[in-house]
Amino acid sequence: MATVPAFAPDAATTGPRRSLVLAGGGMRVAYQAGVLRALHEAGLRFHHADGASGGNINLAMLLSGPGPVEMCDRWRSLHVPDFASLLPWRDYLDSTGIPALGDSRGLREKVFPHLGIDFEAIRSVGAMDGTFNVCDFRTKRNVALPHGRIDLDYLVAAVSLPIFMPPVEKDGGLWMDSAWIKDANLWEAVRRGAEEIWLVWCIGNSPRYRNGVFHQYVHMIELSANGGLLEEFDRIRDLNERIARGDSPHGQRNPVRLHVVKPEHPLPLDPDFYTGRIDAATLVDRGYADALRYLEGMTENGVAFGPEATAMSDPSLGITFRETMSGGFSLGETDPHAGAAAHGAATLSMHATVSIDDIDRFAADPAHLGSLLGTIDFPPLGTGIPASRGVFNLFSPTDQPALKLMVYELAFVHDGKPYYLAGRKEVRDDPGFDLWKDTTTLFTTLHEGDGKDGPVAGAGILTLGVVDLVRLVSTISVIGAHGPADTARAISKFGTFFLGELWKSYGPKS
Repeated sequence: MATVPAFAPDAATTGPRRSLVLAGGGMRVAYQAGVLRALHEAGLRFHHADGASGGNINLAMLLSGPGPVEMCDRWRSLHVPDFASLLPWRDYLDSTGIPALGDSRGLREKVFPHLGIDFEAIRSVGAMDGTFNVCDFRTKRNVALPHGRIDLDYLVAAVSLPIFMPPVEKDGGLWMDSAWIKDANLWEAVRRGAEEIWLVWCIGNSPRYRNGVFHQYVHMIELSANGGLLEEFDRIRDLNERIARGDSPHGQRNPVRLHVVKPEHPLPLDPDFYTGRIDAATLVDRGYADALRYLEGMTENGVAFGPEATAMSDPSLGITFRETMSGGFSLGETDPHAGAAAHGAATLSMHATVSIDDIDRFAADPAHLGSLLGTIDFPPLGTGIPASRGVFNLFSPTDQPALKLMVYELAFVHDGKPYYLAGRKEVRDDPGFDLWKDTTTLFTTLHEGDGKDGPVAGAGILTLGVVDLVRLVSTISVIGAHGPADTARAISKFGTFFLGELWKSYGPKS
């Protein structure tokens, strides 16, 4: 039976012929799964999808049959170290040099099976076209393989970047990742008649040049990827002028339009993902939120075919960490204590990533405002429900001088209906030692609508356990640092602020 991907068009699909282009980005392409979920929920369907470098992995998942929700779940549960596997030890002793730092066994035996990639299912797809970009080293050309030809060896080759994995010998060619010559193949979409291209971009494109051999290796990839993309932009602009004159060599009736979903700042690099400084869940959540933001502000004509299409800003010095809180919660209750204690209360878990994008601004801001991404698990509504946006405040003042709040709020949609989960930790010195309880207890209400002024649909109390706190501390990382001194300053400033606020609330009163 033929596989019908979730994004395949049907008889009800209207509008221009669309292509989805999944660019490379290493292991960080987990971000694309969140983007795909948002695009699918928005009703977008595609006649063709193309993958390059790491984007080939998500294309293979998509054409294997799992929907975007399952794709997100599979990325979240992936054991990231499975990407790495070593060559036989004798290869490291070869006097002629090693072919690569590792081999593809981790991909073949663990990563691809876990992600649900099914090559027979991919080859059976008839409802849409897919193309996988791979480089034949012997001819130095990129080849866009149709999905009917893809197999395990070709997919491994398509993500085998020189230095890290050896090339794959197959069908008279020596195949490897096309990242150095083609990190996004928009022209393949154009050649197939696309009038609207949706590009999901993960490669960095910020103006900052960083020191260090590894960062400069990454810059080389960024230069190659963005430079190649800009050449394709030039080619498409020329084609659009021909189409406007009535000359359409690939069948487009209207000029080609471009939509781009990308992060605001460059995503953390693969070593950060591999060592746990960022996780797949955060990347997925970020992709989902970025896609929603683009969809809300997009215009019909999309974005210009120019350098600004993938441009990103350099982040200020900041802090990020991940936090999970869980507890009893009941629909139909309006008081958190009653909701937590009610018979039949279910466990609600908030999996959140807190971002403080500018530590100096954050400390000076009286509200101490940050941002929040995350997902919600609550059996009566579902699991892995992604937030579209979120708010975080740390030691935010109130109209009561002795009371400050830690605020965690997430907006999400369930069955087409908007909800707003609003939680607060109440920081004040009551009789007895209550610092631990105050800073780990989140009084939570669920509101209908887009904010906490909507009707209350449920309530409960979430808590942070000792193990969760230890895990939280291990996830603290610095963003926007230019070196060890910046990293130390950010950690010191955040620690000083946090401990200072606790001392103000719980220390001896003169």
